[in-house]
Amino acid sequence: MASFVVMERPGSGARDFEVVRDGFHWLALLFPFFWFLFHRMWIEAVAVLALGIGIGLLTDLAGLDWLWPFGLLVALVCGFEAPALRVAALRRAGWREWGVVEARDRDGAEIGYLDEAGTAAGFVAADGAGLPDTPAPGATAARPATGPALGFLSYPGGR
Repeated sequence: MASFVVMERPGSGARDFEVVRDGFHWLALLFPFFWFLFHRMWIEAVAVLALGIGIGLLTDLAGLDWLWPFGLLVALVCGFEAPALRVAALRRAGWREWGVVEARDRDGAEIGYLDEAGTAAGFVAADGAGLPDTPAPGATAARPATGPALGFLSYPGGR
């Protein structure tokens, strides 16, 4: 089972949410710039591009051939830290953390979130029709008191 951090857009409740899987992301390791662009993480994409160009220029032009492992290190950090960076980017965009759901896959995490939020009542249409604006009365979400342990180094914005 994997852990998924559920992020909600403020004011939308269960209508607009994003689940982010905690764990290593192979595509973020192999193609960090494109992975960040795909997830609309502009600051991180520019940072990875600048680091890659800088390491490449120092290796080729300055003759510092021993710097090539730093490119690999940048890619490894991107692979391990991709979920934490994505949560941080969503926070910067104004999203708030709802909590953590454990599930086998993304679909199971979405269903688990809707169930715990008290909004899953049978079939939910893809456009969100049928979802109430607020959770059902008495529905409480089990949220961790200290925040999830996400990422290799730290959890940005953790409590």
